[in-house]
Amino acid sequence: MRRRTRALGFLTTLLLTGGLVFHAAPAGARGGAGAAAVKPSAECQGDWLPATPTSAQVMSGEVQFLDLPPVKIGKTIDWRWSPYKNRSWDMVFSSLRWVGRLVADYETSGDEKLLGRATELVKSWVESNPRGGSRASVYAWDEHPIALRAPVLVCLSRHVKASWLTGSLADHARMLSNPALYEKGHNHGLDQDIALLRIGCRTGHKEWADLAIRRMTGSVKLDIDSQGALQEQAPRYGIYVHERLKVGMEAITDCGRKVPAEIEKRWASLEGYITHATEPSGHMVPIGDGGADVKPSGYKHAKKTVQVFKAGYVFGRTKWDKPESAYYSIRFGPGLKFHGHEDHLGVTYYAQGRDVLVEAGFHSYERTAYRYWTMSPEAHNVPVVVGKSFRGRTATSLTRSSIKDDRQSYKLTDKAYGVTRNRSVLVNHGDDVMAVYDTVASGAKARSYWHLDPALTPVSTSGGRVVVKDKSGWKATLAQIEMPSCKPISGQTVVRGRTNPYQGWISPSYMTKVPASVVVSPATGSLLTVIVPGTAEPDVTCSGTRVTVKTSDGETSFRASAGALS
Repeated sequence: MRRRTRALGFLTTLLLTGGLVFHAAPAGARGGAGAAAVKPSAECQGDWLPATPTSAQVMSGEVQFLDLPPVKIGKTIDWRWSPYKNRSWDMVFSSLRWVGRLVADYETSGDEKLLGRATELVKSWVESNPRGGSRASVYAWDEHPIALRAPVLVCLSRHVKASWLTGSLADHARMLSNPALYEKGHNHGLDQDIALLRIGCRTGHKEWADLAIRRMTGSVKLDIDSQGALQEQAPRYGIYVHERLKVGMEAITDCGRKVPAEIEKRWASLEGYITHATEPSGHMVPIGDGGADVKPSGYKHAKKTVQVFKAGYVFGRTKWDKPESAYYSIRFGPGLKFHGHEDHLGVTYYAQGRDVLVEAGFHSYERTAYRYWTMSPEAHNVPVVVGKSFRGRTATSLTRSSIKDDRQSYKLTDKAYGVTRNRSVLVNHGDDVMAVYDTVASGAKARSYWHLDPALTPVSTSGGRVVVKDKSGWKATLAQIEMPSCKPISGQTVVRGRTNPYQGWISPSYMTKVPASVVVSPATGSLLTVIVPGTAEPDVTCSGTRVTVKTSDGETSFRASAGALS
């Protein structure tokens, strides 16, 4: 079975974006530092190269990826070297995208030393990593590094004529065109299409270019649905695919072809998905393999403040372009795939300019116990059925929704633990309140997990309530009521920074984690959780099916009946 690098894509996303087009250019240039610039070639210019390391770093024998400390690579390269034992670092190193920076800067500066070093590095890689050879590096011929490396070879071929380079380009094209290696309906497949198109147009192999465009057209329809939602279960990848599709369209145009209308349509539709998945803070909600520090920019949002995506997302807010507005997300839909986590029924909540309920987030693609915990239900704001085995990759249905300007409510259900698990969510705007009503099949009980932003620490836990505050003194209350008795239920525990097993952590950025409080409810068959931001003393009362929440700012009420909120 072929080894896949799909799990490494997010970190490549942090570094690798942009475009490539095809025109003739001079084979070389004369001079050293300060010499006249070479006529730029479209293959080498654009935004397709990583921002780091710079040419100066590479020329000094130093490379740096993924915010890890820089390392010295020396004059002679050991392509099997793995200084951090980090899978993503190793893959980016093998992709050679960092070498492409030298050629691009050679074109703008005319400094032949840059071209010379780039040629040395690429030739060293080619000689050290023969296709099918036992001495090749681990990621040399995996599908994604092939796709990311091919444009570097295309760029270099504009200035270097050599049989070893021509032969390697042909090897890359053969691998890229192999249907057994093609990642259809995935961002890796898009990178493969772009790479094959570049080689086909550069070398005049029409069949490679035709195949690339044909595959790209079919693949994009699988990866982006008719609503514009990415199917990879991590909104952050929407940015990558949007950027890479732009590169693909430019490559098609500059190859003298017409961009298929379906590609343009799906590319444009992604913008709405990206903006709906972005909190009022400007940061993307970290669902799936998406970091909490991702901040999209330059995307236009729609007028609608609430959007239900059939791919498995509800995103809602009170207003656009106001950091203090409320925001929430809810997960449902198809079972886990690609970059998803086991987060179905999960919610996040942002209110009054602050994160309240958050995800454990994305740490890395390293095969560690912590990584696997971040993917588990217990790392998300979900109900976990006690004494039942979790059935991964289970689909969840959205069975009911009511969307009004000042209030939205939803009901979801699945059998991820072999018994029916229901969750109803109500979000009230104006007087900010989120209510979540969990029920499980008769005879079963569930515990719910509530991951709080690291800035929030508990100040009291009693009487079925957990009150938290941040350093400014801002407070929020989480109150829990057993239904249908309408009685507050006590016995909540707060876990913070536990390692065996993991619980009470948040990953704010790549390869980092910080302690954060998690409220774990007592096990019960029917539980209503009410989150009231901005106060430590809300008056939450229950009479029959009607629940009323009073604060100094106002009053709101709703019904909790038959496992639903309205």
